[in-house]
Amino acid sequence: MTGSFDRLAGWASILAGLAGVGYAVAFVVLKNGPLSAQFLTLAPLFAVAGLVAVFERVRAIDSGAATLALALGAFGSLAASTHGVYDLSNVLHAPAAALATDVPSALDPRGYGTFALTGLAVLIFAGLAGRSPELPGWVSPLGLVLGVSLVLTFLARLIVLDATSLLVLLPALVSGLLSPIFFMLLGAWLLAWRPSPG
Repeated sequence: MTGSFDRLAGWASILAGLAGVGYAVAFVVLKNGPLSAQFLTLAPLFAVAGLVAVFERVRAIDSGAATLALALGAFGSLAASTHGVYDLSNVLHAPAAALATDVPSALDPRGYGTFALTGLAVLIFAGLAGRSPELPGWVSPLGLVLGVSLVLTFLARLIVLDATSLLVLLPALVSGLLSPIFFMLLGAWLLAWRPSPG
């Protein structure tokens, strides 16, 4: 049986994963600014509930580390969502003067919240999940790979900057694929969409 928050977090995590796929399609394939901004606004907001559900299951292992991970993850997610709202507001109501496209966002410079803080949160949670019987075995290894790829995406955007460089594209591609998978699997698990033991 799942509790009411698990159901909320499960559906929110699935929506986070679907919105992550939507963002990737809108940004990379369709090159649709308004649509990608909407998905960027929604995906991280939905993801917060999934992070809280993980926190609830690992805080007994190390409450300090779990609280740090939740704080980093919540702040990173809100920074990413705010970045989406900023992009959406500029697309819907273009400023009188053209904005330079190579200037970092003051709200989420080079994806500091979106990639660096969220990646650190996922790494901490993944480390704790590996020591917890409360979560399925895939959470730790998938979380570790996702966390590393998120942090590398931030470092590449900060240092290399050129969005067409393989040093930027490769970690961004990995995190763009793994993040929706992680959250959709987490959501399905929280909703108990899994075989009964035995």
